[in-house]
Amino acid sequence: MPQQKKDQPKSLFSWALFDWANSAFFTVIQTFVFATYFMQSVVQDETLGSTLWGNTIGAAGLVIALSAPFVGAIADQMGRRKPWIAWFSLLCIIATAGLWYVEPSQNFIWLALVLVFLGTVGSEFAIIFYNAMLPDLASKERMGRWSGWAWGLGYAGGLACLVVALFVFVDVENPPFGLEKDMAEHVRATFVMVAVWYGLFALPLFTFSSDRKRTSVGLTQAAKSGWKQLKTSIANVRQYKYIVRFLVARMIFIDALATVFAFGGIYAAGTFEFSEREVLMFGIGLNVTAGLGAVLFAWLDDKLGSRTTMLVSLIGLIVSTTGVLLVTNLAWFWGLGLTLGIFVGPVQAASRTYMARVSPPDLENQMFGLMALSGKVTSFAGPLLVGWLTYIADSQRIGMSVIVVLFIIGFTILYFVPDAEEARPAK
Repeated sequence: MPQQKKDQPKSLFSWALFDWANSAFFTVIQTFVFATYFMQSVVQDETLGSTLWGNTIGAAGLVIALSAPFVGAIADQMGRRKPWIAWFSLLCIIATAGLWYVEPSQNFIWLALVLVFLGTVGSEFAIIFYNAMLPDLASKERMGRWSGWAWGLGYAGGLACLVVALFVFVDVENPPFGLEKDMAEHVRATFVMVAVWYGLFALPLFTFSSDRKRTSVGLTQAAKSGWKQLKTSIANVRQYKYIVRFLVARMIFIDALATVFAFGGIYAAGTFEFSEREVLMFGIGLNVTAGLGAVLFAWLDDKLGSRTTMLVSLIGLIVSTTGVLLVTNLAWFWGLGLTLGIFVGPVQAASRTYMARVSPPDLENQMFGLMALSGKVTSFAGPLLVGWLTYIADSQRIGMSVIVVLFIIGFTILYFVPDAEEARPAK
């Protein structure tokens, strides 16, 4: 395969801008606006709404986890990544725009769940092939900074879209475009806005970022060859033992991170009696510091390596999370909580860089599919452990201590994973 010219600023910035585009779905739809609208206005029962929401996101995660390595293996056979990104992005965009039709009534529960399921599957699969483009666009010396900058752009894009949603549509006395509050049109309009946002800011990637050339392999043949290659990779797993060890470590600390975001607001409300507005401000603050951390640590990734960046970040997460669970002073909680955010972005961005550096060139989609698997297959474990331990101990602080334990386990396993150059399988 002919080598693409790397480190082209326009190509890389256009690639990084996709993080800005895609993050709007996770911030506005999955986390803040639609999730709240679904529970309060559609289901009108927060307990049942939370259960239905959790089951739907979990089901989407299971589909992604089980099929991502296979779909990635097919894509490896066909060469190009952009068509896969385009189709999965289009699935997410159409599903997100369709949320406009989810009116504030229990009659629209199933429509909402189906659309969120499709949107989640589309957005997550698009990210797999998007991540796999990085090694072709950036040299080894610059891969870390671009991964970090893109991750930081993602946090910034999600927050920018949220700010527009809240202060242009939701939290205003007179919504624009004659939108009526009676049928929650001002809230539903934000879902259409996210779809437009995603599509608009994804365009530069398809216009200016270079892609591999398409092979002569058709879809049917690619499916057969991809399945064969995936089975070969599993059969020869010892050849990829360090990649497997890294994925196990990542699986554990990503579970811990997911639990932080799932329970952070609940902990702040329960232990420090935060109001809904204060929880929202705390969530925004966490995203700001996480984005800043991803950008600032990007240089460390290229200078000292992805593994070192992840280990340093995990130490920061262990210390700051422990502090958050021990303090009783509100100012200290804010300070340590926002400090925790600084280390969230770097550990995720460096994970992407590490995988990009260790993946064999002809198996990158498959390897990023396996990374998606590692991020989804046990995603239920952290929240489940926190929930049960909180119930048994009757203490949020004790329940949340599971997160620190998961970070420590992830750190320990990662410590015994070598740097990317040593971990990369021999050709």
